[in-house]
Amino acid sequence: MLLRIAKTFALLSSILPLASFAQISDEDAERMVNARYANGITAIAEERIFTAEDVRRQIMPLVDQIQADSKGDPVMFNRMLDEAENQIIQTLTDNVLIVKQFYEDKGQIPESYVRNEVEERIIRQFDGDRSRFLAYLQSIGKTPDEYDNEIREEMIVNFMRLKMTKSESFVSPVKVEEFYNANKQQFHEPEAVHLRLIILAKLTDEDPELLDQTADEIVRQLNNGIDFAQLAKKHSQDSKKDVGGDWGWVERKALIPELAEVAFKLGIGEHSDPLKLKDKIFIMYIQDRRDEGYVPLTEVRDSIASMLVSEMAEEAQNRQLERLRRDGYVRRFN
Repeated sequence: MLLRIAKTFALLSSILPLASFAQISDEDAERMVNARYANGITAIAEERIFTAEDVRRQIMPLVDQIQADSKGDPVMFNRMLDEAENQIIQTLTDNVLIVKQFYEDKGQIPESYVRNEVEERIIRQFDGDRSRFLAYLQSIGKTPDEYDNEIREEMIVNFMRLKMTKSESFVSPVKVEEFYNANKQQFHEPEAVHLRLIILAKLTDEDPELLDQTADEIVRQLNNGIDFAQLAKKHSQDSKKDVGGDWGWVERKALIPELAEVAFKLGIGEHSDPLKLKDKIFIMYIQDRRDEGYVPLTEVRDSIASMLVSEMAEEAQNRQLERLRRDGYVRRFN
């Protein structure tokens, strides 16, 4: 659910005027969050009451990312907090309704499953130190039994959400092809080359002729069949040196014109002559190339099917959640 929150951060209503801060600092962000969730009830689902502290505890791990995404703009920061808050409260209240449905369906979670999960978390999160675990529970105002119940309900929710989507596990080849044809522009690929580069840079007080000699020697070795990647690891002076100068697939517009003009004239398996630009020398190698066009359906069929299945599963889950919301009791106070 946190991933869904992150995806919706761009849609965002403010509670602080823009003039309040030119840029919000870490301290400002924390103060604003703590002030927002100081006290009060945010929602009631069935007989479960959710407080502002419940929301604050879940939203705090997201604050750094929200602050980064808002670029210090307090209006945007608060809008993004609003959206995150809305998603968190929706998830909390939905989970209560899901647990209720589980028990109405006569579902059971073996107590041994809960105990095993709790023990795993003590090991994973507290290095197996039970005293640290108990201190943590005290800090958040929970008893061990309340924590066990929280884990039990989390397991129930995960099981039920999976069950809600399980039936939507297949999409027909016809639907995949229809999606491909209707959204073909998404699968357009510009002309590109799989590029390897050796970049030589002049060192301080180095004789420029020495750089030229090194480049010529590299080309001589390439002509004699020495592997380009091997020479790049030995000679290149850039961030891709350790991976054999591999820059992956590069479009024409990603290269400066002088390099693009040469690179896109080379065939697969060909290398360029040394190309001097300012105080650097470039030697390029074309590992592969592709023409402008559309990715064939055969290459994207599986990814399209997976995406469509995910969409269908989410729609199925949303339909069932809407039914639970209609039949259940939820009241929000924010």
